[in-house]
Amino acid sequence: MNLLEKMESSISSIPDKYKSMSENELKSLVQSIKNELGDDLFIPGHHYQKDEVIQFADARGDSLQLAQLSSETSAKYIVFCGVHFMAETADILSTDEQSVYLPDLRAGCSMADMADMQQTEVAWDQLTELLGDTILPMTYVNSTAAIKSFVGQNGGTTVTSSNAKRVMEWAFTQKQRLLFLPDQHLGRNTAYELGMPLDEMAVWDPILEKLFYDCPLEDIKVILWKGHCSVHENFTEYNVHQAREQHPDMRIIVHPECRREVVELSDDSGSTKSIIDTIEQAPSGSKWAIGTEMNLVKRIIQENPDKEIISLNPHMCPCLTMNRIDLPHLAWSLDAIRNHQPINEIIVDEDTAHWARTALNRMLSL
Repeated sequence: MNLLEKMESSISSIPDKYKSMSENELKSLVQSIKNELGDDLFIPGHHYQKDEVIQFADARGDSLQLAQLSSETSAKYIVFCGVHFMAETADILSTDEQSVYLPDLRAGCSMADMADMQQTEVAWDQLTELLGDTILPMTYVNSTAAIKSFVGQNGGTTVTSSNAKRVMEWAFTQKQRLLFLPDQHLGRNTAYELGMPLDEMAVWDPILEKLFYDCPLEDIKVILWKGHCSVHENFTEYNVHQAREQHPDMRIIVHPECRREVVELSDDSGSTKSIIDTIEQAPSGSKWAIGTEMNLVKRIIQENPDKEIISLNPHMCPCLTMNRIDLPHLAWSLDAIRNHQPINEIIVDEDTAHWARTALNRMLSL
């Protein structure tokens, strides 16, 4: 059964009883199963999750952090409240005695889906034909296990939004050029911070199967995959100008998955953890406009009542695929484990896992 068929099965097979239960009944069921399974259960919750789900998380954080925490527990059952690539990473890093489950297989990531293996192999063949053995592949951890594996097999590494600058510095000691998958904005912002001119960055379009560049071919240093986060790309220069006009005393902080123009106009940029830490450590009474996912912004507002905080784009929607994980699906997933009929297990084959782990470990060694 392929992933699409599994997703369709997930959509149709959640029993009606979970969809018809009240919120209080669902909460009671989830809590009772947590109590019953005890240390055998670990629920990691990504920062972008809804409050109805995150309240039951044993840890909350970014994708790689949660995958690492999952592998460090003694839990046999890891119910990952995030998206598919995150659960894959947890399975890659976990032990054979642990099993990883995703409450709803529809919880994917549009960015990760913008680079599949067929597209990547076509790109690699054409780019190496153009530029020879001068390219090191790198992938954001927001990518499929297959892409991580491809990068690992070809001497490359993964990056996070927290360590992208450090890892990219290392990458340039290995090869003359980089191919950065699948988020062009994080790649562009990171390379620019390292002093790379924008005109030495090319863009590979996987749909057109074409390389776009403004400098002589031999001067290209970074090849950016034409992918993006559907949430962060919706923050615009207009949003920044409007915030400056309406709140001139507010500082603006955005995620580096935002467009280069937005990052450049903002006061600060940083990973999800960096944004959270910056706001928490800011003086009481300080004012902030935040350019990141709406569920997280709302939670930051709730947890920092001594500060004035708004979303940089007040009309922004939460991450729709992340929000596939809801209380009924969490209850269904846990109940299935308790009844010894677990659903939606995420299993990465050993060969893929080996090379993906290689790419992850290269990053972690830095």
